[in-house]
Amino acid sequence: MDGGRAQPARPAGPKARIPDCPLARTVEAVGPWWTLEILHEVFDGHDRFAAIRRNLETPADVLRDRLADLVARNLLETVDETADLRDRVYRLTASGRALRPLILVMAAWGNRLLAPEDRSLVLVDAETGVEADPVVVDRLTGRRLDTSGFVFARGPAASAQIIARYPEIPARH
Repeated sequence: MDGGRAQPARPAGPKARIPDCPLARTVEAVGPWWTLEILHEVFDGHDRFAAIRRNLETPADVLRDRLADLVARNLLETVDETADLRDRVYRLTASGRALRPLILVMAAWGNRLLAPEDRSLVLVDAETGVEADPVVVDRLTGRRLDTSGFVFARGPAASAQIIARYPEIPARH
């Protein structure tokens, strides 16, 4: 309960065609488009309800429900639940923080669709001001993952649908 109000029902969205697909699980966890928009605000240090509302120009009741949904999905947590709604502070959980690389890569992908002079927001190195070009790399080897050298393979808990589509690739030591 929040101020006597029931928590909002999670918006119904499409269900995954293949329930054990990690891409579908990610989309279900992230949920509606506004999830990334709110998380982006908190990543940028705008963690008070009033600041998020001002920046996103969202009606208070809508934002309250959206923030409650993000708390319920363990992407955000409240620092002081008893604070007045306008002063309430939200903090990213470990799950919420783990979405930052996804947000950065998505923003960079979106910017690649635009001419440099048409970009309204760019990711830069805070010390040098040089624009960053985020990529996803393998933590163990440092190799870029967006090459043909990396493929999906079925895991140990794969369903029949996954087994039918993806090869078993034995681990090499």
